[in-house]
Formats: sequence, structure tokens, C-alpha cells
Amino acid sequence: MQKIGVALSGGGARGIAHLGVLAALDELQIPVAQLSGVSSGAIAATFYAAGFAPADILRLLTTTNVVRLMRPAFSRSGLLHFDAVEQLLVRHLGLNASFADLLRPLTLVATDLAAGESVYFSEGPLIPPLLASSAVPIVYRPVQYQGRQLVDGGVLNNLPVEPLLEQGLRVIGVHCNPVNPGAPVTNFRSLIERTLHLAINANTLPRQQRCDVLIEPPALGQYRPLSYRRAPELYEIGYAYTMGLAEQLRALV
Repeated sequence: MQKIGVALSGGGARGIAHLGVLAALDELQIPVAQLSGVSSGAIAATFYAAGFAPADILRLLTTTNVVRLMRPAFSRSGLLHFDAVEQLLVRHLGLNASFADLLRPLTLVATDLAAGESVYFSEGPLIPPLLASSAVPIVYRPVQYQGRQLVDGGVLNNLPVEPLLEQGLRVIGVHCNPVNPGAPVTNFRSLIERTLHLAINANTLPRQQRCDVLIEPPALGQYRPLSYRRAPELYEIGYAYTMGLAEQLRALV
């Protein structure tokens, strides 16, 4: 039986679709041996690797006050604090959570601002790398860890297939940022979102080609990065699209 690795991209609220994808993989009995993730994909991958069922992760998200997690930082290096986010992760994963506690091997990716390179974490404390991987530049303050100034791993690598390929795994890549050519760019906010979307997507193209199966539901292009209130819809899109690839996925195994 082939060993399968799953790489989960970032994408803000669109990353909720990862949970639907993982639920479908469970239902199809695809044996996920290892995961890698970045940003919102890092959060989904971490909770799944810790043994949380995808539906339970969705329930946790939908019962969390997302607005409370976005406390202003009034800082030169970021608009929002990570304090409330960190408290939430600690409450569910444990104060001293480590990669060794997980049920499946996991690699998280962050970006070192000073070195201008991707940094991969797969051992040691779990919470700091998870926060770093999710620290969207400008929005959140960089995370200081191991002498590095770290931000969202998606800046340089928004589909981290490399840790899985190095282990000789067959790779399922889940990319939740399809470009929507019809999306209107009508104001400054939409201009910024579109520009960042295109720039980050560019670093995934060669990595998408290295996946044995790429899961990229086109319907996600209709959602904005902050569409958290539409979590059940996003979950269902990921689930339904993945179930539609059942034959292709089973062939991997």
C-alpha cells in the first residue's frame, strides 16, 4: 500500500475547505501518513494530526468568536495581537504541546523575514511554529522564535510539498486559492487582496505540478479570505469536491 502525504495551503477562511477535504479522505479510507501545512492549512493540519475529527474542528471554529481573536496591537510591526489566538490553541492543544505529541508526523512552514527563506518545523514545541506559520504580514506581528523573525509561510511557499516528497510519499496537494478571473477589483481593499492573491499563487504553480493529485475546488474562488461566517459552505465545498475525485484518490493507494 502506498503511503500518502497531504499538503495544505494557506488561504484565510477558504482554508476551512481543508476540513471538508480531510473528512472526505477519512470517508474514502485514504491512509494519510504525514501532513504539511501553512497558514490556515497549518491550523487544519495540526488539529487533524492531533487526532481531532474534521467535523469537530469545524464545530470548534464556528463556536469561536473570531472578532475576539482580532484584538488591535497598535504596533509598528502589525495591526493585531496573537494573544487570544495563542490562548485558544493552548486550550485545545495543551500548554506544552509538541510535535512528538501528534498522532501523525507534521511539518509547518514559516518565512524568515531577515534571511528571506522558508523555515520548516517538525519537532520541538508546537505552538510557536503554528503561530508563526499563520502570522500574515502587516496584519499580525511577526513571531520571534529561535532567533528568527517569522511570518506566514505562504509568502514564499504556499503549498509545502517538499517535506512529503523528501519522505518518498505520494502527495495530495490541497490548494484553496483558485483565481477567479471574474472577481471585480473595485476598491482599495479588493486591489490589495487581488495583488497578494496573485503574488502568493505564483509560488505554488511549480509545486502543484509535483502533486500526484491536486485538489483545488474552483468554487472557492467566489469567497473572500475573511468569509469565516460561511464556514459550513466552505467545508461542504471541500468535502463534495474531494468525494468527486474518489476514483483518482483510491488509485493512489
